[in-house]
Amino acid sequence: MTDQQRTLPDVLVIGAGLAGIACARDLSRAGLRVELLEASDGVGGRMRTDRKDGFLLDRGFQVFNTAYPQVKRRLALRDLHLRPFTPGVLAQTSTGRVRIADPTRRPGAAGSLLPGRVLSARDLTALGALTARDVLLPAATLKRLPDRTTSAALVRAGLSPRVVEDLLRPFLSGVFLEDELATSARFFHLVWRSMARGTLCLPAAGIGAVPEQLAAGLPDDTLRLETPVTAVTDTGVLLEDGSERPAATVVVATDGPTAARLLPGLPAPDGRTVTTYYHATGTSPLTEPTLVVDSSLAVLNTCVLTEVTPTYAPPGTALVSTSVLNGDAPGRDAAVRRRLAELYGTDTSHWTSIATYTVEDALPVMTPPWPLSRSTRFAPQRYVCGDHRATGSVQGALASGTRAAREVLTDLGHVREASCST
Repeated sequence: MTDQQRTLPDVLVIGAGLAGIACARDLSRAGLRVELLEASDGVGGRMRTDRKDGFLLDRGFQVFNTAYPQVKRRLALRDLHLRPFTPGVLAQTSTGRVRIADPTRRPGAAGSLLPGRVLSARDLTALGALTARDVLLPAATLKRLPDRTTSAALVRAGLSPRVVEDLLRPFLSGVFLEDELATSARFFHLVWRSMARGTLCLPAAGIGAVPEQLAAGLPDDTLRLETPVTAVTDTGVLLEDGSERPAATVVVATDGPTAARLLPGLPAPDGRTVTTYYHATGTSPLTEPTLVVDSSLAVLNTCVLTEVTPTYAPPGTALVSTSVLNGDAPGRDAAVRRRLAELYGTDTSHWTSIATYTVEDALPVMTPPWPLSRSTRFAPQRYVCGDHRATGSVQGALASGTRAAREVLTDLGHVREASCST
């Protein structure tokens, strides 16, 4: 065996997002030589944080949920220095602003849930029953429920049109990045369960700290940044610089459209697009770490990130994040700022625009019936993983990467057994 053969990887993983990192770590722990190829200058895929003039700018507004099983298994949460959001939301409705909070975590807000204040007695009962079921039933049971749209599931749960339109649609539109609530109800129930059981928060160093911590667990020389792959070949991969990197097994762990380009014949999934605007101001327009949602859907949601964790901006500056559906357009920043003036009840004309991020394919379109998990096998010794192969969430990406590693190891074991017997 030559020195070059000794250094050739057993497996090439393309894409250092959450799925790719999880897959590479599991394969490495199993004793395989793995190379993780990433086109950009850092890990995380869409889950990255930029640093600009003392600001931490996540590439699109994102929250981190501590309840996900893969998160609990893989991450040292204490080292992320997590800071929580308020367990609830402020909703701007046609009749004014209302607060919905989890009384089990914020007893002082329980008064807002008295029948008739925000929710009728019937809606309180229906929402309580839905939440209790999603929290108490095993996740495996929720995954086997008949699938339908989230909109149909809310009607079936007995919630009134008023509560759906004023509270649930505005909130869930920001979760699913679509305002028709056409997303799979099975996915909705799992998300609702995770929110009720976990804490929504942000790392002090930005959302990018999550993939960075995961990548820090890779063996030395596994990760190769700024190494774009242009094609998956019969013998490995072709790099953008024209060189080839051979490997018997290749795992494509990119976003959906890139995966479809690298693996001809793989259906290209549809995706949701979101745009996040970051504005700075000298005075916080809301002195609490609470998400604000808008029943008019002029914006999906907005929050003062520096109320969640002050590390997101220089001292004495408030950083406001606001997200809207679809892409940016001329005049949209000004329109967003006008709506923020109404939502926060303050003059926003002096706010400074710090950055705008449009994230295409931020989430896969997950209409029912949506398979919550699917095999990563594409062709012999060719695999594909990512949230588009599971669910559009941190849990989905990590679980898909985990499944890819498991299926690779299973198949390599079969190959080796067959070769030993011939």
